[in-house]
Amino acid sequence: MTLSRLSELTADPAASFVLIARDGAESVELLTGDVLDVDLLADIPLTIDGTDREIFAMVPYRQVRERGFVAQDDGAPLRCLVVEEHLYLPTAELLTALPAEPVPLRDGGFDIADEEYAAIVETVIADEIGRGEGANFVIRRDFTANIDVDDRTAALTWFRALLAHERGAYWTFAVVTPDHIAVGASPEAHVVARGGVVTMNPISGTFRHPAGGATKDTLVDFLSSTKETEELFMVVDEELKMMSAVCSDGGRITGPHLKEMSRLTHTEYMLRGRSTLDPRDILRETMFAPTVTGSPMQNACAVIRRHERKPRGYYSGVAALFTPNAEGGHDLDAPILIRTVYVQDGALSVPVGATLVRHSDPHGEVSETHGKAAGVLGAIGAIDRDGAAEAREDADAPGEPRSLAADPTIESLLASRNARLADFWLNPQGDGLTGPFTGTSAVVVDAEDRFTTMLAHQLRHLGLDVTNRPWSEVTDDELAAADLVVAGPGPGDPRDLDSPRIARMRDVVSRRVDTGAPLLAVCLSHQILSDGLGIPLVPLDAPHQGLQKAVPVFGEDASIGFYNTFTARVAAGTTSAGAAEMSADPATGDVYALRGPHFASVQGHLESILSRDGIRTLERLVSHALS
Repeated sequence: MTLSRLSELTADPAASFVLIARDGAESVELLTGDVLDVDLLADIPLTIDGTDREIFAMVPYRQVRERGFVAQDDGAPLRCLVVEEHLYLPTAELLTALPAEPVPLRDGGFDIADEEYAAIVETVIADEIGRGEGANFVIRRDFTANIDVDDRTAALTWFRALLAHERGAYWTFAVVTPDHIAVGASPEAHVVARGGVVTMNPISGTFRHPAGGATKDTLVDFLSSTKETEELFMVVDEELKMMSAVCSDGGRITGPHLKEMSRLTHTEYMLRGRSTLDPRDILRETMFAPTVTGSPMQNACAVIRRHERKPRGYYSGVAALFTPNAEGGHDLDAPILIRTVYVQDGALSVPVGATLVRHSDPHGEVSETHGKAAGVLGAIGAIDRDGAAEAREDADAPGEPRSLAADPTIESLLASRNARLADFWLNPQGDGLTGPFTGTSAVVVDAEDRFTTMLAHQLRHLGLDVTNRPWSEVTDDELAAADLVVAGPGPGDPRDLDSPRIARMRDVVSRRVDTGAPLLAVCLSHQILSDGLGIPLVPLDAPHQGLQKAVPVFGEDASIGFYNTFTARVAAGTTSAGAAEMSADPATGDVYALRGPHFASVQGHLESILSRDGIRTLERLVSHALS
């Protein structure tokens, strides 16, 4: 009955349905129902006529505008399927029923040539990361081709190939609606909310298996890469910002683990915390994964807008399934829309992106996009077909599946990564936050870097009553009423007097110093404070994005994570600036921390997972500012 139902749906061009194979399941879920397009996440109809409904939604990248971020608007709909039937199909039976004849591709190639894409990478590294606009950015291009078979037949053929041959996918899926079809095998659960527990799954680093499959030696080389390791740490930091915004306990890290797929291997962490928010609000606050956008998130969207040639559609958005639960709410399961093929009117596209960091090699990032496209095309059985030569050049058939995660050397390499990380985020923190500053109020001023959500969580852990406010909304009265103002980090050049954001942060810092009211300044705001004290600001020779350093902080060496492109710098050996005492690098004169009458500041991010001594140093600086 269920297989005949699928045949009926496939034959009806007006019908809409979704197939989902979840990791580890022995059956494939078939969802049917009517399609409803809505404007906002809040409009997703979890309740209709007083009845809780199951809803499947395709959330396009353009929805980041709900968070006030910029995006090219291609009109891709926030498409909901109001589930009428939720059936389960035995996987073995489905494999025999689905079409298996490979779908030939013609006129295949990337929409942006290799050299042109390499030039974009060079520009982003020099002009965006080099100017302090962020730590990492994902810039995508599309592999495109044409097909000569019916779109729905192609979709089911590709779904079958993924179901039969791809391994390690979190969701394997086919979404079929009259004017939008997507088929994919996403490795990454962006956000899951069940029973009040929120889980996020940052995945980073791409190891493309050589001919014959991965070996211990080739995997060791990958796991030893500085670029890959720092890339993963940066995306974990970025997703912890999101977790700290939606979870009362801030989020805890477990891992790292290997994510082994048929042609690619990644590294991943799991983040977990507790939340009472509506699942639509959880989804909004976590739009979208830094693994496919960059960090800080707001500036990443602006960089994408400046450098990508066309709108993203659903690439880097999510597929989201909202399911009624026994508690009267809805659970959420939302994988990222990557490793996905889109087809419309016989035209295929496979969007792929490379994560650009300060260590990136432009031609290496070109190769990464080839590898990712080849992974998708190979998985759907199209890699060796006519018209796919551009992908075939970089493609190898997968070897025999062989897990290396349990190898002692691999286990040791993975475990060694956590020795660099802050215990604060690796251990349970609890909800009862009664620290040394209980009863003290603080306003954290967000300068467009949601590291402030992690910073606010750590301050609450120390006992402060914290309000987190955007720079553009916080009022002078709010600032004056706070026992402590924490002027936060943000992207950009602290010397840019034409920026309204920089001007406001300068005003926040100077008012507190001039009135003698307690102030803690972090990163960008530390640089602004330094400038106000007459300390020169200069760009670093190489950006410190996601860099861990052991630095002196007023008599103690502290292991701290840095995300800065500019620094305050004095002559070597200088220890003060007016009434301010400073801790600076004895060789370069880079100023790591300042303290003076009722103020303190730090260049690094004490809240970062890279700050092993972060919570201890934060307590010391807050204590000085309040003393």
